[in-house]
Amino acid sequence: MNVDRFRPAFVALAAVALAAVLTGCQEGGAAAGDGVPGASATADGPGVVEMSEAPVDESAATGDATSGVRTPVKVPARKTGGPKPKPRVTTEAPGADCVDGPPEPEDYDPDEFALYRIEELDGSTGKVNLVIQHGAWGCGGTDTDGGPFVVSGEESRWALDQAAYVTVTDPIVASTENQRIGVQELIDWVDAHPDSGLVFRYETGDDWSVHRLEQVFTP
Repeated sequence: MNVDRFRPAFVALAAVALAAVLTGCQEGGAAAGDGVPGASATADGPGVVEMSEAPVDESAATGDATSGVRTPVKVPARKTGGPKPKPRVTTEAPGADCVDGPPEPEDYDPDEFALYRIEELDGSTGKVNLVIQHGAWGCGGTDTDGGPFVVSGEESRWALDQAAYVTVTDPIVASTENQRIGVQELIDWVDAHPDSGLVFRYETGDDWSVHRLEQVFTP
């Protein structure tokens, strides 16, 4: 048999078979790319894909990285209401930052007032009215222990909670140290001694009524 007679035919058949295999591989690769997450077709035409990875934001997770559980970040509760007056540390009349005459509103002590009368209200309210005046501490002489509390402006009425914490000193009780009494005891004393003008430091509660009264001792 003459082998050289069949060699051209064999080469042609082999070329056809190789072309078929290459075509099948190219189409199979395009089909596989269609099902891969993150694969995207480009303008080069069908069957050509580019692989890309989406960036991972590691800072977004605050919990256990192994379990995939994320702990929500706690946000502090927003505060409501306006600022509340802070009580002074000392319980004696101040000797500095005094005024020489009737104080202007900008001079008023923000934590203290002079108490003149108490008006009782309907018991269902749980409140009584303090009749007060604002003011500031006057300048005392060199031979005095302190200046007077000087008031100005009109009288105001502030609600006092009947369950308020009240402490008093002389002359309401025979002591120079603050002693706790009930609101009714305070009412009885003020009714018997109206317009005394005793100075009290105060704090308000969430309802903006006075919840704490502390008398300032003046020698």
